[in-house]
Amino acid sequence: MTNRFRRQHKTRRLRRVAVMPSLVTLLNGVCGFAAIHFTARGMNEPDRLWLEKPELTFFAAAAWMIFLAMICDGLDGFLARLSRGTSGFGAQLDSLADVISFGVAPAFLMLRVVENHFQGVIGPVSPVFGSIPGKLLWLGAVMYVCCAALRLARFNVEHGRPEVGHDQFSGLPSPAAAGVVASLVLLYGDLVPEIKPDVPGLAQIGGRVVIHCLPWITVLVALLMVSRIPYGHVINQYVRGRRPFGHVVRIVILLLFLYWKPQLTLSIVFIFYAAFPAVRALWQVHLKRLVVRHSSVPAGSSEQPEHLSELP
Repeated sequence: MTNRFRRQHKTRRLRRVAVMPSLVTLLNGVCGFAAIHFTARGMNEPDRLWLEKPELTFFAAAAWMIFLAMICDGLDGFLARLSRGTSGFGAQLDSLADVISFGVAPAFLMLRVVENHFQGVIGPVSPVFGSIPGKLLWLGAVMYVCCAALRLARFNVEHGRPEVGHDQFSGLPSPAAAGVVASLVLLYGDLVPEIKPDVPGLAQIGGRVVIHCLPWITVLVALLMVSRIPYGHVINQYVRGRRPFGHVVRIVILLLFLYWKPQLTLSIVFIFYAAFPAVRALWQVHLKRLVVRHSSVPAGSSEQPEHLSELP
């Protein structure tokens, strides 16, 4: 009886995996690790450039590595469906890589960029020996990592079939949340000094606004990841299939702006994608409350709006 029970519950051995999708997924995780590496180098040498032409700081290189990880994250699923190699192993490996690239790397990048800007002002950033602002900044980064891990674990449980396409996501996808953080880092480090350089002080004001808002925006996108707000799948809803002619024109215009001002365009696109469904959901909740409030007033009651009671 005992031997039969052991045979029934014997661990199943993984024998075959899809090669190309797995390699691209691993490249996703490697890009996340590279982002962490460049972030650490930028903290130690904030004024040093990683590339001279084009001028690219270590912090900017870390942000671009996160975007490269996003490309790999979309490409591995495409290759898996193309080769009919979707499997539970690929889904689990993808989530592990996403935790690194879209969980740990953006949080660490935000933490070090803000710490570098306020160096000597907020004190040491540490969970134990840091100042109060430093502890709050550290807790915000930890909150982002935890929400990203919870978001990915919930997705794996609720979507156990990796071969099924998704038109909507429950909560902000972790790549989009990482894109918000990474694009704002690029905007702070690369684009803000170029905005109207002939106007004295404008670039400095813009940089301060971005760096002051970055920790709060990181916390907000962390909460959006674990929310139940529906978010559309970008490829399935906006690119794949037949679309109206004007839709193609809008995509072309967006690509032109992306070529002209990549940092600013990426920031606007990712913030709009993260904020618009949340604002729409809040507005719908507000409208439902108004409907419930008006429907609770009995017909013929004297509790009518003032502007209605004054009508002749």
